[in-house]
Amino acid sequence: MVRFSVAGDRRPLHPFFISLGGTLLMAALFSDMMYSSNALMQWANFSAWLIAGGLVLALIAAIVLLIEVALRRVAAIRWFDFLLVAAAAILSVVNVLVHSRDAWTSVVPTGITLSVIVALLLLVAGLRGWTVAGVAGPARERAHVAGDPE
Repeated sequence: MVRFSVAGDRRPLHPFFISLGGTLLMAALFSDMMYSSNALMQWANFSAWLIAGGLVLALIAAIVLLIEVALRRVAAIRWFDFLLVAAAAILSVVNVLVHSRDAWTSVVPTGITLSVIVALLLLVAGLRGWTVAGVAGPARERAHVAGDPE
């Protein structure tokens, strides 16, 4: 049996927004591939919307991270993870500009290439936990197995 304690909520909130934005940015790769396979313009529109939504969530994640740093809710920045997410965001800004072009050149070849690179960067960031800063204190939920000493 597992029980959870809720003392000292110190888990960072920014990974939630990074993962949501990352999901939208990775979904743009799927819609880019769909557009390249059938040339229906709506798939290119979906890609542009997904990238724009991912960038809005990236901005929210950055604001939340700044607040967490200011309130000392997070420890040191994990620079490798920060650079992964920052590079994905910067490439996504370029990608949304590429997707604003007209017709086939909005996706093929530059748009889909940028989407692949962003998806790979975010896949690595996701496997590393979506966080760019360490926890500054005890985590909110600490699992304890019944019968084991704490």
